[in-house]
Amino acid sequence: MSDNRGRGLQANVLGTFDTVVMAVAGSAPAYSIAATTAVLFGTVGLAGPAALLYCAIPMLGIALAFSRLSRIDVNAGASYSWVGRTLHPFLGFVSGWALVVSATLFMVAGSLPAGAMTLALFDDGLAKDTALSTVVGSLWFLVMLGVVLGGARLTVRAQLLMSGMELGILALFAVLALLHTHDARAFDWSWLGFSHFDGLSGFASGALVATFYYWGWDVTSNLSEETRDSRRTTGLAGLIGVGVVFVLFEVFTVAVNVVLTSRQIAANDADVLAVLGEEIWPGWGGRLLVVSVMLSTVATLETTLIQVTRSLFAMGRDRTMPAALGRVHRTWNTPWVAIVVVGAVALALFIASNALGSVGEILSDAISAIGLQIAVYYGLAGLAVVVAYRRTLLRSVSGFLLDGLWPLLGSVFMFWMLVESLGELSGAAIAIGVGGLAVGLVPMLWYWRQGSGYYRPAKLDATRTVAADYLPDGAGVPSRLHEGLPTDF
Repeated sequence: MSDNRGRGLQANVLGTFDTVVMAVAGSAPAYSIAATTAVLFGTVGLAGPAALLYCAIPMLGIALAFSRLSRIDVNAGASYSWVGRTLHPFLGFVSGWALVVSATLFMVAGSLPAGAMTLALFDDGLAKDTALSTVVGSLWFLVMLGVVLGGARLTVRAQLLMSGMELGILALFAVLALLHTHDARAFDWSWLGFSHFDGLSGFASGALVATFYYWGWDVTSNLSEETRDSRRTTGLAGLIGVGVVFVLFEVFTVAVNVVLTSRQIAANDADVLAVLGEEIWPGWGGRLLVVSVMLSTVATLETTLIQVTRSLFAMGRDRTMPAALGRVHRTWNTPWVAIVVVGAVALALFIASNALGSVGEILSDAISAIGLQIAVYYGLAGLAVVVAYRRTLLRSVSGFLLDGLWPLLGSVFMFWMLVESLGELSGAAIAIGVGGLAVGLVPMLWYWRQGSGYYRPAKLDATRTVAADYLPDGAGVPSRLHEGLPTDF
């Protein structure tokens, strides 16, 4: 598919444990709880735990799709490559573009809280200053940009430190929340049912927000060209990551329902977790959880940078975007041009965000818009695995379930959620979400007209595996397809 051969990313840098850590960090448990719980509560009220529970089932189907597809095609572009080789190259490009746009939007949605949380450690009043939060968030972003530019080894070391501290603090407060006795409400099993949703459209809106909670575990697939035994490791790490963050999300969302009043949640829409910590452990709790959120936000900025830059790298080498994006630094083995471009665009968005309102207002519209784009590329991946494994689906019950039915149901759920929620979203969220996708039609049609080899793909099929596009300098170029290799290992 790619007619451009050259230097590749550094292979075999990440192991299984490293990749699991990246999957969990990609979903940013502390950040997601802090920044998104108020949005979820405002959308579905006390049904937040139910929205997260019922969204986890189709999300596991999508994680299975990524796992099975990564076994037959190791590609930094992940769904961009898989969808293009199964459904249609245009849909593949849309899938990759949806990730690029959603990740770029997240640079604003994520960096603002990073700045606000850092300022909150010194003065709560400073954290409410959007302009100052933007400046500090920009500095954090530039630090993470430098780490990602420095290579996969440096990236994972930084991630182990930040995510280790974050998860340790969250585990402590999960236990303290269970022991807490001063409650705003008594626990109610109906929070896990359907009675609190405002019809199907209300459920869909809640699921769209819940999708944003989980988003990010698929960074493992974008790191596949840099991972040892990646055909097995990346998919397994993604599945483990979804399981770990599901438990954390459920525990803390239930804790918010029990401990905090509706007024407390609404008044602290940009950081519910700090208020929860202060209620559970007055004096120290809020500060510790602010540290956790700050670390989580910075950590997920790093994983999001990896996703968007690896996706642009794959597009650049396939010449569906400017070929310069496919260049790799000779010392660090990172796609340095893509990293610099993303950094420049994100910094421009930081400056523009000052005119958009408070941190809470920016987060609400950005989260909904990102949810739309996530639904697009997750849904397409769910369809892609069914097509790729179509010849093997009926060979076993497990194959039919794991390679076909569950991913397909996950895909249908994503598209249903997308369509059903449109009527409930703000005009700004729809404009950002749909408009961002529409912009991608320009480079797609331009490079299609230029004759990119991506638009004449070798079809992806589970009966054969696809060799990597790039090898380190000096290595021979493999054939694109290897017939008869086992895919179930």
